[in-house]
Amino acid sequence: MVLDKLTNANRYTCMHPLFAQAFQFLQETDLMKLPVGQKAIIGKDLFAIISEGSGIPEQDAKLEVHRKYLDIQYIISGTDHMGWRDLALCSAPNDPYTDERDAAFFPDKPAFWFDVPAGSFTIFYPDDAHAAMVTEENVRKVVLKIAVKPEA
Repeated sequence: MVLDKLTNANRYTCMHPLFAQAFQFLQETDLMKLPVGQKAIIGKDLFAIISEGSGIPEQDAKLEVHRKYLDIQYIISGTDHMGWRDLALCSAPNDPYTDERDAAFFPDKPAFWFDVPAGSFTIFYPDDAHAAMVTEENVRKVVLKIAVKPEA
């Protein structure tokens, strides 16, 4: 897992072949003007999901993991409260993985919680169980879904 500001994105472009394009999209796009929903960037290998709204209370948060995609979650406005736990320390999922949604959900609670303010991002890899949008504040964010093994 990574937590940093977008101004430091160049530190991470070497970590995945599509990170340079992902961070370029975040830096060069007027994210406030994008409509809520999904936007293709590089086919199925890199796409954005734009959302806006309030989240859920901490006691309702569910840890999730993905296998096919990793997440860069960038906060456009507001502050997202997120949780994290090492997947290796999670019990069996109470909602098992399916290919269609690329997610499994776990009954465990996060090992720690942290705030992600506007202008900051997280990177969650497949072994990072995470819970996001655990806030009553209105948050506008973009989740970049990046194929772990790009086809291109």
